[in-house]
Amino acid sequence: MCVSMKKINDLFFRLAELTLVIMLSAMVIMVFGNVVLRYGFNDGIISSEELSRFLFIWITFLGAIVTMRDNAHLGLDSVVRKLSLNGKKIAFGISNLLMLMCCLLMFYGTFKQHGINATTRSAVTELPMSWVYGVGYITSIAMGLMILGKLVRLVKSEFNEADLIQVTDSEEDAKPHMQEASK
Repeated sequence: MCVSMKKINDLFFRLAELTLVIMLSAMVIMVFGNVVLRYGFNDGIISSEELSRFLFIWITFLGAIVTMRDNAHLGLDSVVRKLSLNGKKIAFGISNLLMLMCCLLMFYGTFKQHGINATTRSAVTELPMSWVYGVGYITSIAMGLMILGKLVRLVKSEFNEADLIQVTDSEEDAKPHMQEASK
């Protein structure tokens, strides 16, 4: 990967992580504020519930993108670890092709639903629902590009054997990967 592409890639993920922090902070403030208002003053901000729900959707999808970059998704890798090098390559290729198909389906579904979501407004804030569910575009494109990059690297034989295992059995195994990626 050329230096400028790496910089753009790093910038995208820093922006995604910053966005996640801002969204999570806003969600916590809104939910906590609403709890205090309800119990302390028998009142609340109606829009905070709806906005918190929408932020939760975005946090989930953007978090999945960042987690995929770090190979920190949980899964069962015990079968893949027992395969030969060629078996691992085949399993890697098949799993990435299946994930790419899922990304294409997510993009297609978001696109097909876009017209309905653009004309449908949320109940309280009257925000077009295309803004809420439009995160499907971002997620499917970002993950699809990462998967395509992995498939290209597989074809060019740029992976070592350890790179062919994309998931970890437990969160404890994922922590070194996440710490390594944050450096």
